[in-house]
Amino acid sequence: MTIPVEQLSDPTVRAFVTALNAHDRQAFAAVLAPGATMSDDGSDRDVNDWTEREIFSSGGRMEVEAEADGGRALVATYTNDTWGAMRTAWRFTVDGGQIARFETGQA
Repeated sequence: MTIPVEQLSDPTVRAFVTALNAHDRQAFAAVLAPGATMSDDGSDRDVNDWTEREIFSSGGRMEVEAEADGGRALVATYTNDTWGAMRTAWRFTVDGGQIARFETGQA
């Protein structure tokens, strides 16, 4: 069972998932705070390189299964053309209506 994106609790996380699924680079960049950081499976990554490779050039998309922590922690099936589908956990740090950090990894 998935949670429709428009029903995600945190508006900033909702904007992140909406932009990701739409492959909207401009909207995605707008939701990230200047200097935003991220990690994948516990290793810090360059946000621009990672998002280009794992989202935009590989058709990345997420279907949210569950949320916690006021909508700032998600479990989702993440799919892209490189890796296929995998169950992933996402955690977001939101500051001033933008995402300052996100962490993802296998759930």
